[in-house]
Amino acid sequence: MADNEELDISPAEWQVMRVIWTRGSATSTELTKLLEDPFGWQAATVKTLLRRLVQKKILATRREGRAFRYIPLVEQQATISRAALQLFHNICAKRVGQTLADVIDQVDLSQSDIKSLQNLLQKKLQDAPKEVPCNCIGCPQNVKCN
Repeated sequence: MADNEELDISPAEWQVMRVIWTRGSATSTELTKLLEDPFGWQAATVKTLLRRLVQKKILATRREGRAFRYIPLVEQQATISRAALQLFHNICAKRVGQTLADVIDQVDLSQSDIKSLQNLLQKKLQDAPKEVPCNCIGCPQNVKCN
């Protein structure tokens, strides 16, 4: 997948990828057993999701006897970061800070995560502008975005 290619992973595909990233690889049978209970997915659903991920070049296959083993072609953290950045590129730049604050407020973070974020924010504060300009298409200058 090229860096400039838009990341297109559905919520269901993310669940499949979470398992594959955690395990390193998996067969469709293994995935069906793991995903059947929490999501109620049958083998056909899992195979459809796997086929889509292979077509998107997010997974590769390796034949093991009669089964296929699915292996990630994309790194987990890089893919997560790319998806988050893609979201932030699609919203008003003036809303990014508040959106990050809302997310931080709603997720569980370890003390280590919080300290890392504090250090990063302290560094960013040194070069941060007083205000981030709006980047909305068609937004007249000097107009407050909604």
